[in-house]
Amino acid sequence: MSKRIIVTVDGFSSCGKSTLARALARELGYVYIDSGAMYRAITLYFLRNNLNWNEPDQVSEALKNIELHFEPNPTTLKSEMHLNGENVEYIIRDIVVAEKVSEVAAVKEIREFAVAAQQRMGEKKGIVMDGRDIGTTVFPNAEVKIFMVADEAVRVERRFAEMYNKNPNITIEEVKANIELRDYIDSNREVSPLRKADDAIVLDNTHLTEKEQLQVALEIVKPHLV
Repeated sequence: MSKRIIVTVDGFSSCGKSTLARALARELGYVYIDSGAMYRAITLYFLRNNLNWNEPDQVSEALKNIELHFEPNPTTLKSEMHLNGENVEYIIRDIVVAEKVSEVAAVKEIREFAVAAQQRMGEKKGIVMDGRDIGTTVFPNAEVKIFMVADEAVRVERRFAEMYNKNPNITIEEVKANIELRDYIDSNREVSPLRKADDAIVLDNTHLTEKEQLQVALEIVKPHLV
């Protein structure tokens, strides 16, 4: 029986982190955890309740009333995000949430709340988690850390294709502006800014298919399973 480890997949938005992490978890028989979905669900809670994430009192009160967990979809078997018992997997992918999630995720108390939940999920190992600070802050001692990169033009095309299916009125300019803003906030936030861990391996998937990037990742992971 192979050793159970923690694999982290970090990188900027629309680099294909979730696609790779999900496929890798499936291949290894591990649990996939989408940390970004957690921040999106928290953002949704704030938006729905007209709360200000820049007001400490409102943040601390909101966090007392937020319960997050993943449940497998019985049809697709994919883990889906639940907020206070409601499946919000598709709602949290909306551009309205995407425009605010980096701001919300930059708040120290919110970040600490999410990180603590993520660390609890990894106690038994056997997980693949993707995000922006997983290899640096959440699991600094993870056995395998992958840092994904891709050319900005490719990232914009990917995100546009994904969002167009949900909102045909969206423009490529809006998507590009959203990605650039999120990159800036993610890289410059005070708490757990996005950066490559010193021991992370860079995976550039600009010119790779999903199958090819999975093969590269498996080659990185396999030596650590023995």
